[in-house]
Amino acid sequence: MSHVHDVAVVGAGPAGLAAAVEAAEAGLGVLLIDTAGQPGGQYWRHYDRTHARPEDRIGHHDWPVFTRLRTRLDELAAEGRIRYLPGHQVWLITRDAEGAFTLRVTAATSTSATAGRRSGDADPTTLAAHALILCPGGYDRQLPVPGWDLPGVLTAGGAQALLKGHRTPAGQRAVVAGTGPFLLPVATGLARAGVRVAAVIEANATVGWLRSPAGAVSAPGKGVEALRYAASMLRHRIPYRTRTVIREVLGDGRVEAVRVARVDGDGRPTGPDEEIAVDLVALGWGFTPSLELPLMLGAETAQDTDGSLVVAVDDSQRSSVEGLYVAGEATGVGGATLAVQEGRLSALAVAADRGHPADPARARRLRAAVRRARRFAAAMHRTYPLPRAWPDWLTETTLVCRCEEVPYADLRRAHHDLGAEDARTLKMLARPGMGWCQGRVCGLATAGIAAWLGGRETGLDDLRPLATRSLAVPVPLGELAALAEETTPAEALDEGGRNGD
Repeated sequence: MSHVHDVAVVGAGPAGLAAAVEAAEAGLGVLLIDTAGQPGGQYWRHYDRTHARPEDRIGHHDWPVFTRLRTRLDELAAEGRIRYLPGHQVWLITRDAEGAFTLRVTAATSTSATAGRRSGDADPTTLAAHALILCPGGYDRQLPVPGWDLPGVLTAGGAQALLKGHRTPAGQRAVVAGTGPFLLPVATGLARAGVRVAAVIEANATVGWLRSPAGAVSAPGKGVEALRYAASMLRHRIPYRTRTVIREVLGDGRVEAVRVARVDGDGRPTGPDEEIAVDLVALGWGFTPSLELPLMLGAETAQDTDGSLVVAVDDSQRSSVEGLYVAGEATGVGGATLAVQEGRLSALAVAADRGHPADPARARRLRAAVRRARRFAAAMHRTYPLPRAWPDWLTETTLVCRCEEVPYADLRRAHHDLGAEDARTLKMLARPGMGWCQGRVCGLATAGIAAWLGGRETGLDDLRPLATRSLAVPVPLGELAALAEETTPAEALDEGGRNGD
């Protein structure tokens, strides 16, 4: 590890791609690391570019923005101004006494080592940078429901990813359910692929936009986008049912039907159940920021309008940790346009802080754009909240943690019989979040259940224990053993744990 980069950008989605390009154009030496084999993140996920077809762009928003950024990335990488490492994931970040960041990386797949040599390097395991821009993105937020562990139940993002990345529909007759505008592109995308979409099941009433008119008009382009989805829904004859939830997923060995019901404003059922025959259920309750890396470094957090745990940043994307900048969904879910703006703004902040030329007028324009986009995001979150009484949907046998097969009854028992008043204790006594995903799927639900059983609203103290992890991703034992050359694994893990706590 001889070379220390000016700045390392982790994640090549909208925020990271924009940050890397902007930082390189400002004169910084940039390292860009991304888990995927090609840039774009989840939002611009697409089929292998070497075998792309024109129709692969259908359903993608802001595609020209992406292609311009990708072209510029290729040019800057060819000039040696960006060192791009696709197919690699960062599993541990530490800092030395001089403040430089050390990033330990591993290949994301068995073929990633070859991809990582795109810039002519041997496959790296340890990298360093003076500054760090984290753009880890987010993933589908999930709430448990009876039967959600049946084959045929996917996250809404998972169903869309199969279409975008592999041209594969996940079923023949689907229902798309949860809350939020993301349900619409998923439903219309499935319909274009030939899937019969029986219904979009929206838990909230969309009149909530009327309560936030200032936020709604902050992004006029979103209104045009919504009209296009409405037209596509009509064209494909997809029913859109508001104030309705899936009460149960039914099937013997795989999904065969769902049971739905009307609900009140808190999510409590108010009408009779109705069954809809389907073989695919796409569930989406918004998105959860991926915070393993910023929490590992001790970044301060806050609770966003949608109740999510997010990294607290200033108006230039600086976190509470010196030299650490965060952009995109990790600072609050707000869409790709906002993520691109935050990525560019974070790069300008790094450039200015490291003494490189940075146009202050451009930074001011970006800050204003971010504020407008944040107003829209807040209005969206207020319109599509998680139903307050969602734990009432659960039965005693409903699995909350699918990795460890922990039913709701075990969490109730840990609370009522063993005195588990908080999420951390609930996790220790009932084991939700201790499986392969380390709470990425069940963490939010476990935090919400802890608060629900305690008769309080979900807060920071409920969310943070389920989001903090000593290692960002699972790694082979050989990777941990290699740490012995510099320090013992126990010391490295202890440092990561201290940073996260």
